[in-house]
Amino acid sequence: MQSEIREIIPVAKSSLSYWCRDVQLTQKQVDKIRQRRYSTAGGRRDTQAKRREEIRVLRTEAQQQATEWSRDPLFAAGVALYWAEGSKTRNHFSIANTDPALLRVFIGWVRQYLDTSADFRLCLHLHEGNCEEAAKTYWRAELGLPTARFTKTYVKPRGTGHRKNRIPAGVCRVLVCRGGDHWQRTMQWIDNMSECMV
Repeated sequence: MQSEIREIIPVAKSSLSYWCRDVQLTQKQVDKIRQRRYSTAGGRRDTQAKRREEIRVLRTEAQQQATEWSRDPLFAAGVALYWAEGSKTRNHFSIANTDPALLRVFIGWVRQYLDTSADFRLCLHLHEGNCEEAAKTYWRAELGLPTARFTKTYVKPRGTGHRKNRIPAGVCRVLVCRGGDHWQRTMQWIDNMSECMV
């Protein structure tokens, strides 16, 4: 059941388990889940088949787009940027950096090639002693996302390899909400780019 939820809401297994820890299913709900999992012949049903087919179609489209846009400098720059700096965790479409200009390029690239109305979340990685509210104000302004919401801030405690030249605004991760399909497309674009460079 959790795997089906994660297809809709890309989230870590540990987070999903925590959210669902107090959920109590009725016997009727349990029976319905069992019916979905098993066919009438008693064999296990492939619940991921539909998603695999969706991914196959997405990747086929992405291959065609990569060919069509291969000479577009912004497209190529965005793919290379994600290849170097982006999250490679499946369906977690995000990029983290200390440079707001780089993150602005990523945001613009997502809006141009993936989703003109993309919804972004921000996540901060700070050192102990950084002002969280000042950092949030800074990143909202620098990224042109005045109403962006933040996920929980990670604060690195003292004694864990503190750098001497501490970055006042920390590291900002830009996460694209509902980015599973975008991640799949971008991974295909990266595959295409790597094949052209070998």
